Amino acid sequence: MKTMNRLWTVEEVAEYLGVPVGTLYQWRYKKIGPPGRRIGKYLRYLPEDVHAWVREQT
Repeated sequence: MKTMNRLWTVEEVAEYLGVPVGTLYQWRYKKIGPPGRRIGKYLRYLPEDVHAWVREQT
């Protein structure tokens, strides 16, 4: 599987954005962070959604 097609974990998104994991969960609760999806009991992110969210912040 190609890296760009793989979903990102919360830890990977936090590292990419340079924020603590807890911040991502707070943003999700407040509906102000990058859109994540529940895959079973796990929270995952599409890399393109994270990139688009970052572009919208500037």
